[in-house]
Amino acid sequence: MPPHRNGNLSVMPLQEFVLEGFAGGPQTQALLFALFLALYMVAVLGNLTMIVLTTLDARLHSPMYFFLKNLSFLDLCYSSVIYPKALFDLMSLTKVITFAGCATQFFFFSLLVTTEAFLLAVMAYDRFMAICSPLNYTISMRPSVCASLMLGCYCGGCLNSILQTSFTFSLPFCSSNHIDHFLCDVPPLLKLACADTTINELVMFGLCGLIIVGTTLVVLISYGYITGTILRMRSGGGRHKLFSTCGSHMTAVSLFYGTVFVMYAQPGAVGSMEQGKVVSVFYTLVIPMLNPLIYSLRNKDVQDALWRLGQRHTAT
Repeated sequence: MPPHRNGNLSVMPLQEFVLEGFAGGPQTQALLFALFLALYMVAVLGNLTMIVLTTLDARLHSPMYFFLKNLSFLDLCYSSVIYPKALFDLMSLTKVITFAGCATQFFFFSLLVTTEAFLLAVMAYDRFMAICSPLNYTISMRPSVCASLMLGCYCGGCLNSILQTSFTFSLPFCSSNHIDHFLCDVPPLLKLACADTTINELVMFGLCGLIIVGTTLVVLISYGYITGTILRMRSGGGRHKLFSTCGSHMTAVSLFYGTVFVMYAQPGAVGSMEQGKVVSVFYTLVIPMLNPLIYSLRNKDVQDALWRLGQRHTAT
């Protein structure tokens, strides 16, 4: 780029970025392609199965499975926002993404991930109402309330995504157009800006920290009451069933919030791109793959629904 009179690089509007992805030769790229493709196919199959089961089986038409279906939908969508492009880039030499394409990918990725953070908190509240206030559960969590809570999750995700996208893509990019990542995300994009990014980092840490801390508090308070209620139960079988169900949710929550916190809500998260790539793979691919397994393998209702669906298919 031609220099300004003051010696700095001129700020030219970028038309495209290059996603550098993972380092390594053709063999490494081929190995990563095979690994990511396998994980992505398992994630797609698992989440689609959960969506179909909870839609077709009338016994799973309850608030808990309504939220589970939405969790599977979010996992399916945000992994699909990233990995078709990432898989193509692993076998491509150019790895180019347009400026508009990069902004679009980031917008939907941020929207879906933030919505999932809110949804996990809502799912904890749902379990709290079911276990600690069972007599009022059908009224407190009636379909209109569940739909409103889900709409609130999407609205919160959309608001965060609009703020993050507008702050990030309004920056002038002039140092390079090579993104040291396999997806368009805030930390690697801030590295390319030729302006002071202090406000952007504060916005990222502030918003992400507020969302993570707020939703985590809802989860911890809900499960604090749930644990106390379960421990007061006299039936050992009932305690085991409830701990198993809630344990699945806590496993998913811990995996998701832990990795997102490492990536976005701590000072210095922007500093290590190599660590960021590994963490990003975990919460954008591994967790969407694990969630259906966590909820189905430890859930007898889902297993029974899968068996009934198989029997219905065999009969036809």
